[in-house]
Amino acid sequence: MGKIERFEDLGIWKKGVEIAVQVYELADKGILASDYRSRSQIIAAALSISNNIAEGFEYNSNRAFMKYLTYAKGSAGEVRSEAYVLMLTKRITKEDYDKLYPQLVELSKEIKGFIKYLSDFEKNKDPKQVKDQNPKS
Repeated sequence: MGKIERFEDLGIWKKGVEIAVQVYELADKGILASDYRSRSQIIAAALSISNNIAEGFEYNSNRAFMKYLTYAKGSAGEVRSEAYVLMLTKRITKEDYDKLYPQLVELSKEIKGFIKYLSDFEKNKDPKQVKDQNPKS
């Protein structure tokens, strides 16, 4: 994997944004459009996915990034849970739920895989190389 310079180039960030747009569209139709509390909650959780990916990336630290990726993964789970309840209470259709759910599951898997990649990278760093990058003055 080559070095990624901008969070906008991350596939997981792009998918998070796509999900947020889809959630906004769902929130603007049917009963959900007038259920301010539920609408606000699912939108905030959906936005949190891509926002946490972006924020973690900007810290320029794999450890910080992994922490924020974990938050993003948690937000994807939150959206799944909220969408399920909204479907059961007829605030979104089963068709809309069935379209959203697999995208969230797939994104969670991808985030988990990326966390593992970064974790493995951190574990396998050459201690001499790390020491040379941070010389004591």
